[in-house]
Amino acid sequence: MSTNQNGLLNGPAQPLIIALTLAVGLLLGRGCNDASQHSPHKDNRISHILNQIEVLYVDSIDRESLIDVAVQSIVQELDPHTNYFSSEEILANTVLMEGNFEGIGVEFIIRDDTLMVVNAIPGGPSESSGIKAGDRIVEVEGESISGPDLTNDRVMKLLKGPRGTQVDLGITRNSNVLGDKDTPLEDVFNVTIERARIPVHSVVASFVLENTVGYLKVIRFSATTAIEFEQSMNDLATQGATSVIVDLRGNGGGYLRSATDMLDRFLDEGLGIVYTEGKASPRIDYNSTYDGEYSSWPIAVLIDENSASASEIFAGALQDNDRGLIVGRRSFGKGLVQEEFTVPNALSGAGALRLTVARFYTPSGRAIQKPYGEGVNYANDYQDRIASGELFLEDSIQLADTVAYRTLLGRKVYGGGGITPDVFIPLDSTQSNRALAELVWTGALRDASFTWVDLHRAENLENNLSETSSIWTNPTTGGLSTIKNVAERQGTVWPDKSSEEGREEIERIVIRFFAQVVRNVKGENAYHQVRTSGDEFVERALYELLEDDRFGTREGRVYLLLNDSMITDQTLNMY
Repeated sequence: MSTNQNGLLNGPAQPLIIALTLAVGLLLGRGCNDASQHSPHKDNRISHILNQIEVLYVDSIDRESLIDVAVQSIVQELDPHTNYFSSEEILANTVLMEGNFEGIGVEFIIRDDTLMVVNAIPGGPSESSGIKAGDRIVEVEGESISGPDLTNDRVMKLLKGPRGTQVDLGITRNSNVLGDKDTPLEDVFNVTIERARIPVHSVVASFVLENTVGYLKVIRFSATTAIEFEQSMNDLATQGATSVIVDLRGNGGGYLRSATDMLDRFLDEGLGIVYTEGKASPRIDYNSTYDGEYSSWPIAVLIDENSASASEIFAGALQDNDRGLIVGRRSFGKGLVQEEFTVPNALSGAGALRLTVARFYTPSGRAIQKPYGEGVNYANDYQDRIASGELFLEDSIQLADTVAYRTLLGRKVYGGGGITPDVFIPLDSTQSNRALAELVWTGALRDASFTWVDLHRAENLENNLSETSSIWTNPTTGGLSTIKNVAERQGTVWPDKSSEEGREEIERIVIRFFAQVVRNVKGENAYHQVRTSGDEFVERALYELLEDDRFGTREGRVYLLLNDSMITDQTLNMY
């Protein structure tokens, strides 16, 4: 296998609560040669113009800043995923994708000019020091940090540092569940934390749903994802699972090697996973390397319009090999391959050019990259999908490539714009979720969950909290009354409980609020257990996996059976 497998993939940028951003493509490796020696073009116009400006321009100029502007302008004329990154951006991406960093171990946001802890990372020094979700870090080394000049960059510089070093923090806890800004926080208490190496998990949930069906939530493909995935699959098997749902919704990509290693566990040896090819990049095939230990497990993969690149490789390989059922909506459509070249920068050290050199293709030959270039508003793709109706109606899905490709069993599949699911799940087009949407996007629901937990910490929430517990159903201080008060306080119109639609929305709001509270008390895994209840994607995947005639075996191999397969039930043993 080529060393190119250590490359990166990703799609649309995703917001990260730890204030890092992922903006990478499929990396084949670092370029070692100066491309100019292979090019007949020796045009020095840019250097000539910069020289003239530097010497003769009426005002002083920063040459390096002008070069940065020129470089960004050049790459913007190419494809959407060719990029130039500064050394700082490279470092931020590396920290995220390597699966660990050194610091105090908190995920945070800045809320009302104050640093709010969203999560104390399990196993990290902050968790062991007693820091909780919802805590405000208001002092570092005795100095106040709250105020309009508090930024993510400043927080990172204050809190991150070499393992073994210490930092003194001043913490407050808010016990005002209604979020009244006039009500003061509790007194500051001090905590000294010794920094350590902090894991950045990418498999954030793993549990058995029902009837021996396991569930895994994977949010990125980092350097540690395949190891995390293996551990989680082993745990599911120990708990009695015999099939699995892999949730890749919102997963923008990551390392190719992680995706291929994960796929190895579900495929028999020698099956195609993906191949890459470009004008100056010869075809490279990536195939399964052994008979996977879970090759007899039926599998369903959940995708949506924000599942990209490595997620699309994972879904596409299972679809083309008729090994898994793809459930959801058409994926993002990011199928370009980048190679990284070091670029010297006099001001900030070496930057990097990530240049598109090839495309990737599923085993059947499908190109996943959606159209770009002249006449295409690439950044407006989501709005275009809404306008076309494809997020709501399966018949409205638009593909740039109308050529039919065939899976291993002869099913028709199409390329040219992401992976089209086998089972379509529409976006909720009703207005019934308006109140919930406002509570989520304003942050009110999240903030209320922090303060609700603070008010009830003395009630042993880890053991006593449930949807039917008296703590949660209390008519005055329970979940429903709390979130209703928060909604009314911020001007959100509370649903009318006299109508069935209104009652259903109230139920959704309370469940979402409960899930957020559970996340603060019990962590990410418990949060996803709550969220999967009533999740249409998960419920449909469960139904399909438990159907007696959905999967069959031939020569010891498990295959997905759908109506247009060129193989009949008589040639397969039913699973």
